[in-house]
Amino acid sequence: MDDRVLERVFLAVTGGALVGGGVAWMAGASGVADGFWTAGTAVAVVPSVVWVFAALRKRRAGVDLIAALALAGTLAVGEYLAGALIAVMLATGRALDAAAERRASRDLRALLERAPRSARRRSGGDVVVVALAEVRAGDVVVVGPGEVVPVDGRVLTGPAMLDEAALTGESALVERGIGEAVRSGVVNAGGAVDVEATATAEDSTYAQIVRLAEQAGAQRAPVVRLAERYAAWFLPLSLGVAGAAWLISGSAVRAVAVLVVATPCPLLLAAPVAIVSGLSRAARQGVIVRDGGALERLGRARTLLLDKTGTLTTGRPRVLQVAAAPGLTPSQVLRLAASLDQMSAHVLAEAIVAEARARGLALSAPREVTEEPGRGVTGTVGGQRVSVGKTVIPVEARPGWARAADNRAALDGAAVAWLTVDGVLSGAILLLDPLRHDAPRTLRRLRSAGIDRLLMLTGDRAEPAREVAAVVGLDEVRAEQLPADKVAAVRAETPRAVTVMVGDGINDAPALSAADVGVAMGARGSTASSEAADVVLVTDRVDRLADAMEIAVRTRRIAVQSAAGGMAMSLVAMAAALLGWLPPAAGALLQEGIDVVVIVNALRAVLPRRGARPVLEPATEDLIRRFAAEHDDLADVLDAVRDAAGLLATEHGPRVLGAVREVDRLLTERLLPHEYAEEHELYPALADPLGGVEATATMSRAHSEIDRLARRIATHVKVADTAGQLRPEQLEDLRACLYGLHSVLRLHFVQEEENYFSLAP
Repeated sequence: MDDRVLERVFLAVTGGALVGGGVAWMAGASGVADGFWTAGTAVAVVPSVVWVFAALRKRRAGVDLIAALALAGTLAVGEYLAGALIAVMLATGRALDAAAERRASRDLRALLERAPRSARRRSGGDVVVVALAEVRAGDVVVVGPGEVVPVDGRVLTGPAMLDEAALTGESALVERGIGEAVRSGVVNAGGAVDVEATATAEDSTYAQIVRLAEQAGAQRAPVVRLAERYAAWFLPLSLGVAGAAWLISGSAVRAVAVLVVATPCPLLLAAPVAIVSGLSRAARQGVIVRDGGALERLGRARTLLLDKTGTLTTGRPRVLQVAAAPGLTPSQVLRLAASLDQMSAHVLAEAIVAEARARGLALSAPREVTEEPGRGVTGTVGGQRVSVGKTVIPVEARPGWARAADNRAALDGAAVAWLTVDGVLSGAILLLDPLRHDAPRTLRRLRSAGIDRLLMLTGDRAEPAREVAAVVGLDEVRAEQLPADKVAAVRAETPRAVTVMVGDGINDAPALSAADVGVAMGARGSTASSEAADVVLVTDRVDRLADAMEIAVRTRRIAVQSAAGGMAMSLVAMAAALLGWLPPAAGALLQEGIDVVVIVNALRAVLPRRGARPVLEPATEDLIRRFAAEHDDLADVLDAVRDAAGLLATEHGPRVLGAVREVDRLLTERLLPHEYAEEHELYPALADPLGGVEATATMSRAHSEIDRLARRIATHVKVADTAGQLRPEQLEDLRACLYGLHSVLRLHFVQEEENYFSLAP
């Protein structure tokens, strides 16, 4: 028989016995009433004894023992009404527990229910419905409006409008253009699109999440460990008080009254309901937790170890700067390099092409392309022989601009892709795996949630690792770590405190398994790391780690609060029963009320924490995305400001004046309108969610400084134009203005990205 049916039958029989006895008692048939109540009590004795033995077989304290003794005691002393009330209490508690678990875990069940079973695959000119298991990488599947994307893939016809809420918890639609990756499990919210599969269904994102969800719903035992810890002392205390009541008063009825109010439903219900509710809340935020034990451990964690690449950084290199030889502009260098790199699958080549397209550069089709692994790509672009990659020219033989690019790359820990045109070194593109915008805020939130030790374990070099650590405020950095080194580091930390390890790659899987709680960045991480983890962040946002930690801490606090509060109320009632102030029947009614209070309180864990994150209007989120995209578009403006300042340090002729004029034009036409729009559109929209205008006051002050420096540079241009050249007395101040503007802009952009842009999904 289905568990839900059994719960209903149990509740109906015990409830019917209580009501039937009540009707008989009011009719004056006290014997019949006692018969009803005795039957209801007897019905409850059987499952309660089964639960006791089930707990004992698992070597647990057996908190159901008190309930079984109370039921038997009411029968022994003739307190049949009290026994019937306890029976209804147990049946109601079990039903509420099951209903709460079903209510709290509906997100996980919904995840399983919406898993696609088939796909529409293109075969020639036809579209054929096939079993999902038949789809292979390279197949083209058609996803209609409202359908779930069945496998991971790339958009072939688009753009595709997607609802990713099931994976990320975010309700806003996301647009994916042609060639962009799309994950299985998201819903097509637009017209029909073609998707080229990049993985089988079994290896796709959604299948991994479903497997984790099944495990999360299947493991019940760890959930009650919190309750069992309390039961270790509450059980003998209850029996001791009941024995004392009998010994002092000589009345078995008084002992039964103590057992009645000691019936441990707060212990049986509070922790499981709270923790299962927390699991559901985490799932809504795009965090899949394997079981309640993992959530409970996460709530007690004090040490956090993180990988760098793909965890604190995006894991995708981006262009940091484009340096050009005299006679070329950064845009020309980037266009030539990207035109050739279109034919390369190297991760740096992809970053260069993406940057060129983001800047709106028109790329040419290369010819006669060859690629040498580890060296770079060579081909013909627009009649010129072009190479992108490493250079054989020794450092000492490179021109001054190239040595300056080398120096900056060393300082920033960046990789360099050199551009050679017809055998002449012509440009350099610096690439860096950037810090995630939400990383600093996330680590601050983690410290607020109780983490007091933060360590980075990375296989990367020490210099870039230390730079990232300095920005986000880590306690310790260990660079050039092999997988075995990471495992050793985790094992060294676990004896000191509950330890969490966060990673995204195959090399992180052993360390995730060794930690008390392993957390995988599952949105882009390897299957191995996800399978080894206790917690998987479904969306590619590290701030979900802070969400998970806050949910775990709050869930554990509510579970402890509910269990402890319920026991405290039971202890007060036990004292009253010990003194003879609370007869068994009244005690049973009081205990029922205590149960309702603790269950309702435990269910709070499924609700969002008040003030957990600023609530943004959809229009404000759109503004954030717009200005974040403009930051990317303005990267060439920052490059132009820095390049002009660098030129001014070495020469003072017409080329420098031309560069400064170009900077003035870029500032006037592009940068200042962007800053003005931020000040008058974005900041007012953020004022209410962030608690007032003071939240953006320092950023407004930065806008004023940017405007001041831009006007000062414009004045220098006017003076130079009047004189026909840059005058000697202008050089020092102009150079200071350019370098100062570049520094202010970089800091201002980073602060906005961290404080504001990270708020939007």
